[in-house]
Amino acid sequence: MTYEIRTLTPGAAGPAPTPASAPGSPRGGGRGTLVAVSDLHVRYRENRDIVEGLRPESDEDWLLVAGDVGECVSDIRWALTRLSSRFAKVVWVPGNHELWTPDHDPVQLRGVARYEHLVEICRELGVLTPEDPYPVWEGTGGPAVIAPLFLLYDYTFRQPGAASKEEALARAEEAGVVCTDEHFLHPDPYPSREAWCRARVAATEARLAALPEELPTVLVNHWPVVREPTRPLWYPDFALWCGTEATADWPHRFRAAAVVYGHLHIPRLLICDGVPHQEVSLGYPREWQRRASAPGRPVQILPAPATVAAGTTGTPA
Repeated sequence: MTYEIRTLTPGAAGPAPTPASAPGSPRGGGRGTLVAVSDLHVRYRENRDIVEGLRPESDEDWLLVAGDVGECVSDIRWALTRLSSRFAKVVWVPGNHELWTPDHDPVQLRGVARYEHLVEICRELGVLTPEDPYPVWEGTGGPAVIAPLFLLYDYTFRQPGAASKEEALARAEEAGVVCTDEHFLHPDPYPSREAWCRARVAATEARLAALPEELPTVLVNHWPVVREPTRPLWYPDFALWCGTEATADWPHRFRAAAVVYGHLHIPRLLICDGVPHQEVSLGYPREWQRRASAPGRPVQILPAPATVAAGTTGTPA
């Protein structure tokens, strides 16, 4: 796969998708903006304050939340309750932190059971998840199918010379780079995280392939769906926990008008093969406090910002 890259200033699967005309399927209004944020990490007081102050600019705005709201179930519920009460629609996908089972969380569910518990909380709040029918954004910049994805990773983002997962993990450990997922993200009942990833990819691929070919998509996943966003990582071995090569052709194959992701804590926009890939993370206080831009402000996805439409270059935030 080839890339044309421009760095720009950032301003178990459910049923088959039923976009557009399905009775009861969520729709946008005639106006509004589709915006996105991720990696809110509300266990930090400073980040909780940002979420407390986060508001839409219009009553028709939809918010995409691309994972890592928090680790404890109570924190995740707290944040999504506030956001869903303010935005016309909230769409959430899990990040690795939501899937952790930390010792201090009273909810000790693991793996699929933990994920399903979070999905049920979202349904109580009216928040859409990867297990719900894909909604169609019909506001400004639409129509477009909003496809919330939960795909995990499979250790295929390996560094050159590492021929297997085991060799890549050994090299990462030697470099002092081991993701906390190895201790807290349990794949139960799957035998491994990569097996869970393979199941999620297969089921999601079938859903996306069934979408009407005339509709573009907005792909929303916590992890990047192509490898290119991991290139600037300070610790290249961390890419092991950042995605899967199995989705490399998805942006073009499934007509993505935009790809939204988080996880890397490198908020920026990459144009890869003509498709905008927007990293929308807030990140930890020590990270966002160094940035010039206002922390926690959602990134506009649709309508496409003028910089995206023009393909102009800039500096990452």
